[in-house]
Amino acid sequence: MVLPLLKLATLALKTLSKPVANRLKRQAGYAPRFQQFIVSFAQANHRITTRMQRSIYGHATDVEIRPLDEEKAVQAAVDLIGEVFVFAVAGALLIFEVQRSSRSEAKKEEVRRQELEVIKQRNENLATEVELLRHKLEELEQLARRQGLSGIFKFKHANTEGINLAKPA
Repeated sequence: MVLPLLKLATLALKTLSKPVANRLKRQAGYAPRFQQFIVSFAQANHRITTRMQRSIYGHATDVEIRPLDEEKAVQAAVDLIGEVFVFAVAGALLIFEVQRSSRSEAKKEEVRRQELEVIKQRNENLATEVELLRHKLEELEQLARRQGLSGIFKFKHANTEGINLAKPA
């Protein structure tokens, strides 16, 4: 019951993170210092991605890359911030799910280990009992060899005589 509710909660959190990311994107463009920071960040990101694309397509990479205008830079940076937020939420949920799953597996493994320990203990007890019975059987065989078959019969006969004597009295 808990597992489906937990999965539903993680799905809801992922879904809610997108509007939060959009709000972050809108708010990011309003603060002047933050806007200056994200413009420089967006320009650096633009230079890196352009060089990577040129390298992948086999074009010259030593060509000067024209910077983005400020509005496009702000939009690119806030889009990146939104995507990073959604990715961070998804990553955190993934880590949480993996940890929860590993704890569950650890509990199951502990139960299996305890059950195996009980089985081993029971096996040792049975082995001890078998060994004890083997010794008793050897003692009985030795006793029978010493007294012979008549000794065994006398033993039975003595028990039956004791019972007969007890009845008349």
